[in-house]
Formats: sequence, structure tokens, C-alpha cells
Amino acid sequence: MHLVVIGGTAAGASAASKAKRTNPEIDVSVFEKTGFVTYGSCGLPYYIGGIVRTKEMLSDFTPDALREKRDIATYVHHEVTTIDRANKTLEVCDLGRNECFSVPYDYLVVATGASPIMPDIPNVRADGVFSLRTVEDGVAIRRAVQEESTKRALIVGGGFIGLEMAEQLSCLGLEVTLIEALPKLLPSVDEEYSDAIRRVLEEHGVRLYTGTAVREILVDGGKVVGAKTNSGATLGTDLAVISVGVRPNSSLAKSAGLETGVKDAIVVDEYMRTSDDSIWAAGDCVQTFNLITKRPVYAPLGTTANKQGRIAGGNIAGDMSSFKGVLPSQITRVFDLYVASTGLTAEQAKEAGYDAEEAKVTKMDRASYYPGGEDNHIKLVFDRRSGRLVGAQAIGSESIAGRINLLAAAITAGMTVAELSELDLAYAPSVAPVYDPILVAASQGKKRIIPV
Repeated sequence: MHLVVIGGTAAGASAASKAKRTNPEIDVSVFEKTGFVTYGSCGLPYYIGGIVRTKEMLSDFTPDALREKRDIATYVHHEVTTIDRANKTLEVCDLGRNECFSVPYDYLVVATGASPIMPDIPNVRADGVFSLRTVEDGVAIRRAVQEESTKRALIVGGGFIGLEMAEQLSCLGLEVTLIEALPKLLPSVDEEYSDAIRRVLEEHGVRLYTGTAVREILVDGGKVVGAKTNSGATLGTDLAVISVGVRPNSSLAKSAGLETGVKDAIVVDEYMRTSDDSIWAAGDCVQTFNLITKRPVYAPLGTTANKQGRIAGGNIAGDMSSFKGVLPSQITRVFDLYVASTGLTAEQAKEAGYDAEEAKVTKMDRASYYPGGEDNHIKLVFDRRSGRLVGAQAIGSESIAGRINLLAAAITAGMTVAELSELDLAYAPSVAPVYDPILVAASQGKKRIIPV
């Protein structure tokens, strides 16, 4: 049996490894278009900022290590250009040698990931304008940042990557300007938490423009020197990073006649199988579904990609496991402020048919008398009639990570705010107060449930 995996990062590498572990007799081949496999793209801003010292530290395995340690034939700089479903063959191009050849498969995993969205504006491909998706992207930006002439940076997009890049470039001493077309930063959180992010950025010298769109990249001698906004303002810069979202790399699958759905992402069932019984797909190229609403969504996240890859590879090798859906859960750090969310916002919950209500609290993350405590701001979203928890957001100290994960587990388990308020959570003055912020928020939520 020959399994071919198209794509060697999160989903693809997970699929290949799980298939090989489950059935060592399977021959597994992985073709990756870039020069790196098994790397963490979420770490790229921190490689650019120097926290991650070398690009090699971003990868768990080299192609040679995958071959030697896991018996997975791995090829970088190899692009799959055609899927011939009728004959079960692939057209593969060796980009280094500029040669193409045919590869047969019995089973196929499409893990082609996603590509950055580049707005349709003049000069968006000019020298000094970057997107951030691959290790090669990170290397190019880091090289540009280290040039002596680079003093200013423009970030277009106020999502997670945009915020992390603003932080890292500011820490390197650059003058940073961030532009977001929507009225607020980080659209996945409510306005009051978005405002807190704004304040932290401004305190660290980042210039912010929300409700503002870039209409043109300004160039001189082919290199970026600034940008013009929809208000007519001109902003000078020495480099620009475009971070306005991603789109699934589904053109290969579409050309092969596979079904696509939300945002043209590949449609898969709960076992990660596509509309072709011999082809599975996983990661940022696929459509998934929301765990709460069961509705189709496009949710390109590294954690999701790894889970889906394992499920696809395992099922091909004989397992029968299924993907349970996404909430999705997200967290980032903006200087000293941690921001996290999971599940639905109140607006999303109402749109899904819930009688949505919120409970909000601000409470120290340690005992009040213990030094070093910081405020945690926690918001729970729940159904007013059943009390079911359907979402949560939080900002504050590093301890936010553990609390949002607990809330994600509670949502997944279908818990109510009443049940959440009764959890026996750990306590010690140095790590948590007697009444954890989660318990306080849940108790507030209990008071707002409509008695049946």
C-alpha cells in the first residue's frame, strides 16, 4: 500500500507519522513545496524577533530525520501539480531540478495548507512588502529587519499574526505602525477587550489606525517607502507586512473534481475523507465544523491541523477515529497582556439561536495578599434558559492560558455555568485565589439564568 501526503507541515506530517505508526507496512511518501517540514509557523514572529534564535529550531524534524527515524520518504522543494483520480497518479515537479514525474498512490492525503491573502492594491508585490506563512517568509523578513536602513515597519492587519509582529518589531526598536480595516483590533474578541489591546500597544509606542484601509503601497525605485490610506493619509515605512488573513490552498483539489465548501475549502466528513473514497484531506485547506453549532466553518489553526492529520493518517491505516469539531480556541500575548477566546461570542450565540447572556468579572489571579498578582478579566457567554456555557473570553496575566483551556474543556463537556461554579479547582496563594476568577464568573452567571 502506498500512501502519498501532499504537504509536510502540521497536518501532512501528522498524517504521515500516524499512518506509519499504526501500520508500519505502509509505504509513505511526503511531498512539500517549500524547503522545510514539520515546522511551527506560529513561531515565525518570534524567530523574526530573535526569541527563537535559528530557523532550524522551528522544525521538529528534517527530511533526512523523517526518512531515517520514521521510514517516511520525504521530499522538499517538490510540488504536486496534478491529481489524476482515474488512474490514481500524481504529477510531481522537482523545483530544484525543474523536472516533473508521475507518482502512483493507493491512498492520498491533501494537506496543502493555506496562503496569505494579498489585497488587490497597487504595488502590493513590491520589494520590501512581505507576508508571513513559511520559514522562507520569516527568513526574508528577519533579513530585512536586520538591515541598517530599516527603521520603520508597517503592519497591515490587526489579527493574531499582526499583533505578534507589531510586538516583536517594536521590541527590536523599530517604529511600528499597525493598520486594521475593521473598527477594532482582533475581531474575535469583544470591544472592551480589543480596547485593552489598543492601550497596551499605544503604551509601547505602536501607532494604530483602526477603521482604516490601505489603498496603495508607495514605492521608490521598486522598493516600498510608504502606504496611502483610504482617508488620504500617507504613512512612511521601510518595510510592510501584510497580515489580513489566509485562504485555503484548494485549487489542486478543485481541479481534481473534489468537493469544496466554505471559502472554497475542501469538504471532508468527520473521518477526514473527501468526496473521493481514496483521498483524505486535513489542516488549513479543509472545511470543518463548529463543535457547538455543528455548522460548517473555516478555522485555520495549528492545533486543528495536527489533530485532523492524525485522524486522517490513522483512519487510512486502519483506525476508526473522528474529528469532533472546533470551538475554536485561541490565545496570544501582546507585550505583557495575554488575550484568549474560545467558543462563541454573544453575537454569534444569538445568531445560532441561543438566548445569549454574559457574565463578566475582574479578579486577581493570586491571593490578594500575595505579591505579584495581576487582574484577570473573564467573560462567560451562556444560554440564559439552559445555563449551558457556549463561549468565553479573557485578558490578563499569563495564567489566562490555563483558565481559557479549562473553559474550553467545560464547553466541550456541555457544562452549565452552575456546574462550572461547583468545580473543585486547585488553590494556593502563589498561583490562585480561594475563589478562582472562573468560579466567580460562573457564580455571576448562575444569577442570570431564567428559572424554568
